[in-house]
Amino acid sequence: MKENPKIGLTGKVEFIVGNEDAIKFDTDKMPAVLSTPMLVGYLEQAARLAIEPLLEPDESSVGVELEIKHLAPTPIGQKVVCIAKVIYVDGNSITYHIEALDQKELIARGTHKRAIINAQRFNRRVEKKNV
Repeated sequence: MKENPKIGLTGKVEFIVGNEDAIKFDTDKMPAVLSTPMLVGYLEQAARLAIEPLLEPDESSVGVELEIKHLAPTPIGQKVVCIAKVIYVDGNSITYHIEALDQKELIARGTHKRAIINAQRFNRRVEKKNV
């Protein structure tokens, strides 16, 4: 890394919940809403964006731990803001407070940890599994 991330460094992702983001229940009793797996992906993206400018060209980051509470449903068409704020740095390990809000309320919160890795080494490791 060019420099260690500072506590409080923040990344943000905003999106409108689309059909591709929603879980569709197999019943007419429940409306389509933002799925937890898609929400997690957007929260991870916010965390990546926070530190991306600090990475060396041969570095990347990967998620290694996640604790999240999905607190409220968000219907298709609503805007969501995902925020990841650095709260702890230990060498190549970065911990974030994460949260997501829709147009009405807080919909998720938790913590997320990412590791800074060498991208070439990671690619070689994946290639070995494809043999």
